[in-house]
Amino acid sequence: MLKSQLFRLKAKALNHARIKSPWMMHFDATSCNGCGIEIIACLTPKYDIERFGIVEKGNPRHSDILLVTGAVSHKTKDRLKLIYDQMPEPKVVIVIGVCGISKGIYQGCYNIIGPIDKVIPVDIYVPGCPPRPTAIIDGIVKGLDLWKDKLKEEDKRREEYML
Repeated sequence: MLKSQLFRLKAKALNHARIKSPWMMHFDATSCNGCGIEIIACLTPKYDIERFGIVEKGNPRHSDILLVTGAVSHKTKDRLKLIYDQMPEPKVVIVIGVCGISKGIYQGCYNIIGPIDKVIPVDIYVPGCPPRPTAIIDGIVKGLDLWKDKLKEEDKRREEYML
């Protein structure tokens, strides 16, 4: 009884800390680097995405949000799926740019499988070629709200399981 109460309290404290500092990872499938440059612009002091507590990391095992740019090719399909599987639950996937949504400029290329949602489930789409940093930040903020809801649902499921 005491162990389950301590576990529940520890899980709530960890999820509360996770809400205040989500970590994101950027994966470039096959983009032309236009979207990547705009994501980097979001990290500069002019747009300052860190004001929401977001930190960009390079390890999928520590990331909560996955930003994906570009369309999926045959070579990047397995890597993208592996990165998605390594991320802890709950996770949010945000696709940035037209290429990731509908193949964009890569339409008709022999080595392109298609949009990102053919490989992994996608939560938020940010259209544009390339999208403006303000649009990317708006998509990330919507992803944060969705991620917080997922964290709360996970807490409820954990409490129901422990009872």
